[in-house]
Amino acid sequence: MNGPYKPGTPCWIDLMVPDQQAAIDFYRDLFGWQGEIGPADQGGYAVCTLKGKPVAGIMKAMNPDGTVPDPLPPTVWTTYLATDNIDSTLKSVVDAGGTVMMGPMDVMDLGRMAVITDPTGAVVGLWQAGTFDGAGIVNEHGTLTWNELTTADLPAAAVFYSNVLPLATTRSETPGAEGYIEFQVDGRAVGGIMDLSQLPPGISPHWQPYFRVDNVDDIQAAAVRAGGRVLSPAFDMAVGRMAVLADPQGGAFAVMAPFAPE
Repeated sequence: MNGPYKPGTPCWIDLMVPDQQAAIDFYRDLFGWQGEIGPADQGGYAVCTLKGKPVAGIMKAMNPDGTVPDPLPPTVWTTYLATDNIDSTLKSVVDAGGTVMMGPMDVMDLGRMAVITDPTGAVVGLWQAGTFDGAGIVNEHGTLTWNELTTADLPAAAVFYSNVLPLATTRSETPGAEGYIEFQVDGRAVGGIMDLSQLPPGISPHWQPYFRVDNVDDIQAAAVRAGGRVLSPAFDMAVGRMAVLADPQGGAFAVMAPFAPE
């Protein structure tokens, strides 16, 4: 990536975990990331890199005062959507029926952030870039390639996000994936929406990252050897082969190897 992300585009992801070093080690071995626990005055936040470019953040689950939460929050990946004015976007969030969970807050000179809940119950972050645009490399092995909202109310989600950000929704025209809803920015697909009813009972609305990999089956096997779990075994779909996995601390993510176009 060269330059800022267009508003509405997923631009960053990070993971909150009880054992930060264990998570850094797991994703280093799985995807080849490099990272270390950051300075205490930055909450120890680790910016993981690949080929010298930032790809994701990993942080320890803690309260703002540095204490450990009790009970611990679930281990989840958070997707951040780009905005060029976070204050204006948050006003639109509230007007559209969403809830502001955290922020807005300055992150040094890197940018401004907030975390919201949409009206369907899914949590997502917002990022207004300062000196840090977000992921510096995408769509390569071990990096972010897609972000997907899973919710029980697809029409409500589509209306909400189009009201708060310049995100359009459209039905996919990809053969074999007709009916899948895509988020688009300036006519380019940047994410999707999936129906929660397609998943097992008990799963809440959520955003999930997809990582591009060269071989889904190899990554699935490596994740299991490292203590991870398989939530949905490797399978072929319209645009590629994918699997849904969880790291040893429960953080769920998908991996995908796109098919070459005919």
